[in-house]
Amino acid sequence: MILKYVVQNEKYKSIHQILKQELKISSRLLQKLISNKYVSLNETITDTRNPVSIGDIVTVNLDFEEESENIVPTKMQLDIIFEDEAFLVLNKPSDIAVHPSILHYQDSLSNGVKYYFEEIGLHKKIRPVNRLDLHTSGLIVFAKNEYVQECLIMQMRENLFKKEYIAIVSGQLENQKGSIHLPIARKPNSIIERCISSDGQEAITDYEVIQSFKDYSVVKCFLKTGRTHQIRVHMSAIGHPLLGDTLYGSSSSLINRQALHSYKISFIHPITHKKIDLHADLPEDMKLLLKN
Repeated sequence: MILKYVVQNEKYKSIHQILKQELKISSRLLQKLISNKYVSLNETITDTRNPVSIGDIVTVNLDFEEESENIVPTKMQLDIIFEDEAFLVLNKPSDIAVHPSILHYQDSLSNGVKYYFEEIGLHKKIRPVNRLDLHTSGLIVFAKNEYVQECLIMQMRENLFKKEYIAIVSGQLENQKGSIHLPIARKPNSIIERCISSDGQEAITDYEVIQSFKDYSVVKCFLKTGRTHQIRVHMSAIGHPLLGDTLYGSSSSLINRQALHSYKISFIHPITHKKIDLHADLPEDMKLLLKN
């Protein structure tokens, strides 16, 4: 991928200003680009302190190769929802980890993406942008370079990267719409579990009931923040834990995992600046609950 910027006015006095202010390249990435001579002015490698004139073309080469030596490539079936030169969007099945670990050294989604990237001749680090728990299904984005990853993470911080989930929760909610504002912290003496705590980070989940059954409800959740286990913790805190969530609720005879699916994401494409809206259908185990 090549970034290009054509100087159209006298707003910027140097290439460095363009890279930082217009293209919003981080200091860390900028240093890497400079030291490896990946920045050009009118097709000539240049020092970023050099001045620019109207009509000049500044280009940044992001096609350099990288290694993910700690990730073993593993062939697996990937459900690709969208792909271009900037990122890859997958529909993650439940019961598959995003990152490799001791328990999932060769069978995480990142292992599958590594294999796929090698197949298409892309030698880049594996960079998942958003997070999904092991048993949560749905949309997850992998950036194809560091710049795209930085742009999308910045959108998350500015609440421009929208994430919507479908959750099936126990019981019937009194309010059909609501917003849960409860801070979340790591539970003492646990490396996994989270809890509601006044010492926690701000966490906001908006929700809307879209279907009710005798013993459970289908709820659309909109994340305003991105805390670990946020929807699971929040729904449990208001007395409606997710079906099958053994960490914050209880097991269920209806589904053998927490009933949570990342069904929609929306963000601005870092390169084209067009709005991207992507959806992933509910998996079969959750569809079955809606038929009962």
